[in-house]
Amino acid sequence: MKKIAILGSTGSIGTQTVDILPSIDAQVTALTTNKRIGLLETQARALRPKMVCAFDEAAARDLKIKLADTDIRVLSGMDGLTACAAESGADIVVTAVVGMVGLLPTLAAIDAGKDIALANKETLVCAGELVMRAAREKGVKILPVDSEHSAIFQCAQAAQGNRIAKILLTASGGPFFGKTAAEMQGVTREQALRHPNWSMGAKITIDSATMMNKGLELIEAMWLYDMDPADIEIVVHRESIVHSAVEFADGAVIAQLGTPDMRLPIQYALTWPARVPCRAPHLSLTEIAKLTFYPPDYEAFPALGLARRAAREKGDRGAVLNGANEAAVGLFLDGKIGFADIAARVAHALDSIPYQRELTLDGVLAADAEARRLARA
Repeated sequence: MKKIAILGSTGSIGTQTVDILPSIDAQVTALTTNKRIGLLETQARALRPKMVCAFDEAAARDLKIKLADTDIRVLSGMDGLTACAAESGADIVVTAVVGMVGLLPTLAAIDAGKDIALANKETLVCAGELVMRAAREKGVKILPVDSEHSAIFQCAQAAQGNRIAKILLTASGGPFFGKTAAEMQGVTREQALRHPNWSMGAKITIDSATMMNKGLELIEAMWLYDMDPADIEIVVHRESIVHSAVEFADGAVIAQLGTPDMRLPIQYALTWPARVPCRAPHLSLTEIAKLTFYPPDYEAFPALGLARRAAREKGDRGAVLNGANEAAVGLFLDGKIGFADIAARVAHALDSIPYQRELTLDGVLAADAEARRLARA
């Protein structure tokens, strides 16, 4: 039986992780949320973890009252999050929290020798060099949960010792595929939140609309698979059936296909190398009928170019890119800036914050804080 801690169990990835648990032999040791304590209480009573955490202090106090009739330990804040990651007795930690908040608990879990089912891409975007080094030193596996990185991981298993020459990272193109930069000037919050294929949280849906999400995934892939960013090609694939592909030196391309459903990549990260029946619907190629592929428009989606710049420069640029983007997306969701202002504020942060090549945890946190301050200014 595999023991699993789920960080962010009430979010999109977290709830789908809970959904696939009956398909695998697993015991849940910890669950966390930010403020959704009603759902967390329901999950805790059903799964009986050793500990739970509400990141928000007030929510944690309410949760403690709700679970007073159980022996479940209720924690709060970053200390609670890291305890759930490192001290709950888990074998593998699903990091499904959104944003930079996932970095410290992921590092704590690695330090405690836990494998990571990584759904929190910001961890590698901001501190990939530090995280991958720590994982190597501890002998910890980083198993990707994102559909694209799971696809690359699955394809890479055909390598048999051969190095991957190129990654083909697919993107849906979001709700604004085919639009020009000028046409997107007046985009509303509601329009940006209408993703054509995937059901996701608000932040990642906006990132998909700007295509920053694909830029973040490019940086994540660079660290996960030790690739030069120049060897990672972004391909717009509207149907979201080919989740990504790899090319080898002889030109052979191997792709992983499936329905646009996160339960399969989540489950594979938890059962690897075994494959077991999954609740996700199976793919019918005859029903899909056709698959299309296009190059991305770097002019209409400037976030992609900013992410490529951060990938090339490395150092603290990933932390600056991500911090500014998180802050700017928050402002857009609150109606305080326009859609096009998101990438503009990220560019301003990258141009304004002095570059630091040597990466430390303190440097990452400082770059993140300064990028957020500039993006909000």
